[in-house]
Amino acid sequence: MIIVGHTMGTPEHTVPEALDLFARLGLEGAEVVWQEGYRCGLDPTTDTATLRAVRQHAERAGVPIVALTPYAAAFNDLDPQRRRQAIDAYGRALDAASILGARWLRLYAGRFLPGDDLWDDKWASLVEALQELGDRAQRVGAVICVENHFNTMADTAARTAALVRAVGHPHVRVLYDQPNLGFIGAEPWEEALRVLAGLIAYVHVKDFVFTDPTRPFSARDVSHVEAEARIVRSRVVGEGIVPWPQILAALRGLGYDGVLSLEYERRWHPEDLPPAEDGMARGAARLRQWLGT
Repeated sequence: MIIVGHTMGTPEHTVPEALDLFARLGLEGAEVVWQEGYRCGLDPTTDTATLRAVRQHAERAGVPIVALTPYAAAFNDLDPQRRRQAIDAYGRALDAASILGARWLRLYAGRFLPGDDLWDDKWASLVEALQELGDRAQRVGAVICVENHFNTMADTAARTAALVRAVGHPHVRVLYDQPNLGFIGAEPWEEALRVLAGLIAYVHVKDFVFTDPTRPFSARDVSHVEAEARIVRSRVVGEGIVPWPQILAALRGLGYDGVLSLEYERRWHPEDLPPAEDGMARGAARLRQWLGT
C-alpha cells in the first residue's frame, strides 16, 4: 500500500505548496480537491496548460497526483437538466484526471437527505448516470470510486456495494471510508469489509472521537457536517477510536494493496486538527508503523 496526502488537509496552502509539503513528509502521492473557491484545490475551469504544469510540478516533487475529488452530486436528480449538468461536470473532471495522470476519482452517489422520497426512481437515475460515466472513465483509463458517504444513496457499506453491483461496470468501484460509516452508526469495520470484499479500489484514512454517542447523526449537506450538528471531533490518525491496525490487516487479507489517502479534514474542522506539517506527519508515521514499512 502507498500513503498519499489529501489537499483537504492543507487549506492554508496552494496546490503546488501542498505537493512540496507532501514530498517533505515522505508521502508517495497526492489526492487533490477539484472544486472552485478552495485555495488548495483545482478549479474546474483550469486550462490544459495549467493542468500540465501542475502535473510536472507533482512529478518533480516525487508526489504524483493519483486522485481527484470532485463535488458534483446531482447524478440521481429527477430533473434531466440538473442531472446532465452533474454528469458533464464530472466528465470534465475525468478529462482533467487524464491530463494530470490521476487514475482514481471520488464520486458522491447522488443526494438523498432525511425526508427525501422517490428512492427507486432516484436509484435508477443514479445507476444510469454511473454506467455512462463508467464508459467515459474507461476511455481515459480512470476508475470512479463511489464513496460510502452520509446523505448519499451509498451511505452504508451495503448500499455502496449494491450500487456498484447494480452499475456493473469495471471502472466503477468503491472508495472505502470506515470513519464515514462509524459516525453515522452504519456497519462496523468487520461487517463493512465483508460486504465490500472484492469491490474496494481506494481507501480514505482519518480518525475521530464521539462527543455524544447517544445523539443521532444529522446533516443538511453532503460534503460536510455543519458545526451545530456535529457529534464527533476529528483527530490525528491513531489518536481517535478507529482501529486502523486491525482494518489495515484485514484489507491486506482481502488482497488490497492500493492507496491509503490521508483525508485530513482540516479544511472543514481546523479547530480540531493541527496543521498538516504536524498532524498529517504523525498520522503517516503511524500508518508506516502499522504497515511495517
